[in-house]
Amino acid sequence: MGYDSARRLRMAVGIPSTGRSDILAATVPLIEKQTRLPEKIVICTLRPSDVPDGLHHLAIPVSTKLSSSGLAKQRNDIIKELYDFDILVFLDDDFLMAPNYLAEVERLFLEHEDVMVATGNVLLDGIGSRGIGVAEGSGLLKKLLDDPETRPETMTNVYNGYGCNMTVRLDGLRRNDIWFDENLPLYCWLEDVDLSRLLAQHGRVVKSNTLRGIHLGVKTGRTSGIKLGYSQIANPYYLARKGTMLKSKALAIAAKNVVANLVKSLAPEAWVDRKGRLRGNLLALQDLIAGRISPSRVLVVEKND
Repeated sequence: MGYDSARRLRMAVGIPSTGRSDILAATVPLIEKQTRLPEKIVICTLRPSDVPDGLHHLAIPVSTKLSSSGLAKQRNDIIKELYDFDILVFLDDDFLMAPNYLAEVERLFLEHEDVMVATGNVLLDGIGSRGIGVAEGSGLLKKLLDDPETRPETMTNVYNGYGCNMTVRLDGLRRNDIWFDENLPLYCWLEDVDLSRLLAQHGRVVKSNTLRGIHLGVKTGRTSGIKLGYSQIANPYYLARKGTMLKSKALAIAAKNVVANLVKSLAPEAWVDRKGRLRGNLLALQDLIAGRISPSRVLVVEKND
């Protein structure tokens, strides 16, 4: 199916970030290297100090917003700022796009009007390692990129988008009054699954190999081990009860995390607080048995520990 290459969509990039101005200073200017520039970039942080100097001198209009704590709240504030746009590309502040990423996003959404969410092919993900520096990641990305003209496109239906690079069709949100769930506090965890499944009721959620990039997996500014461990149990339980995650999938995710934290806590990675995560898992399981488990209890879990 062809599309009119002269058509344009109003496209913006939204970046939620917390306490990582150095990362933003290094990654946001790289967006200027895209073969198709977005009409706007919106960065949402918790404090003015989270935003580096110099971003307003980019060729792309940059808007900065302050939000209260919580990734879902930050994402929603970005949506409000861009509500009349056509598509919104959510990026983590440490995601590096291939130069044609945004051009391919626009093509995909023009060519497939039934697509509500599109996520890309993460060629390398530093989330499972110490993380990758921006300079190193830029070099690795260049090495990993093949000539896009020689690669046939493969687009497959997937259960959910990956929040580090997830594009949404804003008309799908507007028509159906869909938002990120702010009952998932702090780092949230699985908020991308929740929104994807809500939008899946109105169109397709896809992954395309033409949307390529690297997730650096920078470790600064992330949720504590205990809190993340609690969310690893509480959040899938909440989404299963809400109906945006299959109960079998929620159980599998929770069990996988408990087993991983239990086994790896014996010889933990230097960059992961496995014992903290396991403690958080156990606190969540205690709350589950007591009938008081809730994603919001992560806000007090360390105080009561």
